[in-house]
Amino acid sequence: MTYDVKDISLAPQGVKKIEWVQRHMPVLEHIKKKFTDEKPFEGVTIGSCLHLEPKTINLGLTLQAGGAEVAMTGCNPLSTQDDATAAGASLGLNMYGWREENDEEYYQNIHRVLDHKPEILIDDGADMIFLVHRERRELLDKIKGACEETTTGIHRLKAMAKDKALEFPIMAVNDAYTKYLFDNRYGTGQSTFDSIMGSTNILIAGKTIVVCGYGWCGRGVAMRAQGLGANVIVTEIDPIRALEARMDGYRVMKVEEAVKHADMLITATGNVDVISGDDFKYMKDGCILANSGHFNVEINQNDLIEMSKVQEKIKPDIDEYIMNDGRKIYLLAEGRLVNLAGERGQGHPAEIMDLSFAMQALSAKYLLDNDLEVDVYKTLDETDRYVAELKLKSMGIEIDELTPKQKEYLEGWEQGT
Repeated sequence: MTYDVKDISLAPQGVKKIEWVQRHMPVLEHIKKKFTDEKPFEGVTIGSCLHLEPKTINLGLTLQAGGAEVAMTGCNPLSTQDDATAAGASLGLNMYGWREENDEEYYQNIHRVLDHKPEILIDDGADMIFLVHRERRELLDKIKGACEETTTGIHRLKAMAKDKALEFPIMAVNDAYTKYLFDNRYGTGQSTFDSIMGSTNILIAGKTIVVCGYGWCGRGVAMRAQGLGANVIVTEIDPIRALEARMDGYRVMKVEEAVKHADMLITATGNVDVISGDDFKYMKDGCILANSGHFNVEINQNDLIEMSKVQEKIKPDIDEYIMNDGRKIYLLAEGRLVNLAGERGQGHPAEIMDLSFAMQALSAKYLLDNDLEVDVYKTLDETDRYVAELKLKSMGIEIDELTPKQKEYLEGWEQGT
C-alpha cells in the first residue's frame, strides 16, 4: 500500500466520518459482506478516479473486501476531503490526492493510479479512461473494462464508441435507474442547496432562481428550489424537456431572457459556455452563479473576468466580480460542481450514494465475469432491481407480487374488453 495525501494524521477523524456513512449505506454493506465471503476480485487491481470523500472511500473498502488491490485518486481538484484520503490510506487503500491540486498534480495522481496497472477502472467524468487512451496505451491489453459514473462521462464515451476510438467496454453506471433517478435527481437537488446555503447563508424563499438544463440533475435542483420557496425559471434546448418543465409548473425561457430575472443561476447541463459573453451584461446586481455540472466549463469564467474591473475572493469559495458598470456578480466554488467543491459541500447524502456505489461495485464484478465486446453498455435491469430490493428491505418496506393469474394476463393477448 502506498499513498500521497495532505496529512496522514487526519486519518482518525476521517475514519469516524467513514463509520458514520457506513451506518447509512446498508446496501453497500450487504454487498461488502458478500464480497468478503466470495472474494470475486482476488488478485485483481481496481483503479478509480472519483470524488474522494467518505462515501467513496467506503466503495473502495467494499472492493478491497472482495479481494481487490484498490488505488484511488480524485476526479476534481476541489472535491477531495483530506481527512477521508488519510483514512483510506490508513485502511490499506492506495490513495493519491489532496484538496486544491493544480492541474499538473491532478493528472500526475491519475498516472500514479495507472502505475498500479489496474484491470478494472471506475471513473467519474472519464478523465482516467481518456488518459489511458491518449498516454497510457501500454495498459490497454490488461484492462478488462471500466465503469463510468456521470452523465458527462457517458456522453464523451459514447462519442468515442461512435468514432471507433474506444478500446475496452464501458458499463454506463450513470444510466442505471437506481443511479440517475435517485443520485442525479434527489442527490444533486439536496446537495446543491446544502452547499449553496452553507456557503452563502442566504434565504432561498422569495428568490428567482434560474436552472439551466432540465435533465435529471436539473429536475432535482428545480424541485428543491421550488420546495424552498423560490420562483423557478428553467432554460432548455430540448423541446420535450422544456415542455415537461412548463407542465411541472416552472417558467421556461431562453437564457438571454432568464438571466435578467435571476437572483441566483445554477447550471446543470454538462455542456460548455451555458453562461457566457453578453449573459453577464444583463445580470442583476448581486446575482449568484453556481454550477452543478461535472466540469467547470458551463460558466465561462474568462468572459466574466474580461467584463469585470475587479475580482476579489470574499470567502474561501465565493469570488466577487465587480463589473465595469459597478454591478457585482458572485461565483461560487470557482465554477466547479458546487455540491462537492464548495466550502461546505459534502456531496450527495450517504443514502443516495448507497445505491450508486452498489451499482458500481456490482458492475465492476460483471465486467470481470464477462468478456464483453468494446462498447458502452447499460447496466443490467436485474442488477438495478436487486439493488432497489435491497434498499427497500433496509427501509422496512414490503411491496406486492404478481399472482399467477396476473402474470398470465400480462403475458397473454387473448383477453380484451
